[in-house]
Order: sequence, then structure tokens, then C-alpha cells
Amino acid sequence: MPTVPEQLRHGREALKLDVHQVAEATKLKTDQVRALEQGNYDYFSAPVYVRGSLRTYARLLKLDSAKLVEQLDEEMASSEKFAADPLAPARPKSGVDQLMLLLSRVNWSIAAVVIALALIALLVVTSYRAWKNHQSDDPLKKLGAGVYQPAAQGGEILPFPANSATNARSAAPNGK
Repeated sequence: MPTVPEQLRHGREALKLDVHQVAEATKLKTDQVRALEQGNYDYFSAPVYVRGSLRTYARLLKLDSAKLVEQLDEEMASSEKFAADPLAPARPKSGVDQLMLLLSRVNWSIAAVVIALALIALLVVTSYRAWKNHQSDDPLKKLGAGVYQPAAQGGEILPFPANSATNARSAAPNGK
């Protein structure tokens, strides 16, 4: 049975593609395509990148990516760099992880419309209630039939100006 790199190279050659055309079509770097075809998995920093690149490349070549990934896992187990790496980090999932998973599944374009409609409905209901409460309150209802009473006088009362200033103003025009 041919290895994963051999299958990739034969598939590319059967479609008469060069490495640059594969890189352009898959958006992979040419170095990554060459590393996959040469079995140089140490070029990649983590197994997840090797698997993802392999899937992308296999889809372009119309190969069975699931079988290739299984075969790749067997080949990478013999590699020093990736032999000890687990497929996923082993840590317990917390409530935040579950919440993030749920939020990642939300269709945000629909959710934004629903949230906007809910906010508009809340604004309309709140405005209507405030308007109704304002309508029912009679501001003159609490006033009695009393008479106006000025506020209690507190503080100083300033004296009126002396008559001499008033007399000086009135005498000047007549004195001409």
C-alpha cells in the first residue's frame, strides 16, 4: 500500500498539476505542499495542522480524506515529534467551554435581528407606559383652592437708593 505522500504525489501528477497550482487552489504554501508530498511532517508545528492541510489537499485531488488521515496518524506515530502528541488536549470541560460551544453555533445574523426587534418592542412598551402614566397624572390635582402666599422671607433686604441720587438725575435735565 503506498504511503500518504506517494498517494498525494500520484494524485497531483494524475491531474497534471504542479505544486504552485495546488498551492493556489488550496491556499496552502508551496512549502507545505512539498512537505506533505515528502512526508516531512516536522515542517508543521502541530498534528492538527498536518491533518487539516492533508484534508484540504485530498479534497482537491478527490481522494478519500478520512482514509488518508487514518493512514497519516499511523505514519505520524512513528515520528519523534508527533508520537507523544495527543489528538486533543485532555482537560475537563468547564461551563465556559459549553457556553462558547453554544454561542459558536448561533446564527448571528438572525440573532441580531431578533435582538434588535426585542429591544424595539421593549422601547415601545416602556414609552407607552410612561406616556399613559403621564396622561393620568393631573399636576393641578394636588393643589387646593387656597390663596397665593409668598414664600417666607429670609435673609437680608437691601435698602432702596437714597433720594439724592434720584434728585440729581432729575435736576440735571431741568437745569439747562
